Amino acid sequence: MKNALVAAIVLSVLAAQAPETPTANPEKTALVYTGQPVRLGFECTEEDMQWGGLTCTEEEPCPVYLELSAVESIGNKVFAAGNIHTSDVTLYSVVLASEDAGKTWQEPYDRMRGTSLDHIQFIDFESGWVSGQLLVPVPQDPFLLITSDSGKTWRRRAVFGEVRAGTIQQFWFSSRTSGTLLIDRSQSGEATRFELYESANGGESWSVREMSDKPIRMRHAGVPNTDWRIRADAPTKSFRIERHQGERWATIASFLVPISQCKPAPRVEAPVPEVKEAPATPPAQTLPPVRPRKPPTLKKPR
Repeated sequence: MKNALVAAIVLSVLAAQAPETPTANPEKTALVYTGQPVRLGFECTEEDMQWGGLTCTEEEPCPVYLELSAVESIGNKVFAAGNIHTSDVTLYSVVLASEDAGKTWQEPYDRMRGTSLDHIQFIDFESGWVSGQLLVPVPQDPFLLITSDSGKTWRRRAVFGEVRAGTIQQFWFSSRTSGTLLIDRSQSGEATRFELYESANGGESWSVREMSDKPIRMRHAGVPNTDWRIRADAPTKSFRIERHQGERWATIASFLVPISQCKPAPRVEAPVPEVKEAPATPPAQTLPPVRPRKPPTLKKPR
């Protein structure tokens, strides 16, 4: 009965979705790795604090951190993904890309507010995917960033066709077109906690294939790239991107964890208006006393 129900509610999502314009940021300044941890640029605004409900003050600012959670490589190109967050809220997603084996880095896709990215896969030198989800107010609206030109441009494609709780637990593409992914909806409060989806068009749209209240195992999951890893380094307060070379791990790049602070903008004191002194009143002129006039005489002149 359950399998019949699942088969009856095969869900084709986003089949009629209009193509999204790929987003690229060629104007952004490249970050150069010279052996010391690189600081990712970030300026926390008043709008960011209001959106995140942050109660930061000038005396007690809110530290802002970078977190990297995934790395992948194709030839000399290296990609990393993660998020920017405070201790209380995730502020933005981050995608980093290097075309020279980690020497210089740029952000090929705009940061997305309240969003985190956590898995990357490239099937060849052109086709790749990055998974993510909105984390505020709860994990919801899982999606994939898709590239077909070696990571130069990316387009965002949702898994669901509506707002729903859930995160991408795992995904895998066996070809440019064929892929599967697992959705964890355990925080949704619903009886069905796990869902298995399949795509036949490279992640442009998805169809549900299995639903269960127990964890589902992907049957065709590939082996992740074990030649690359991200390691937190406490002495330098950084995330190190490392590559396995022979019997050791070589650092390709590293990024500082603490990158900024959220605090109110400095108050601009209003200028005190200049008070001009009134001109001095000239002294009053002293007039000679007025002598009383004699009353006219009534005598006739002789």
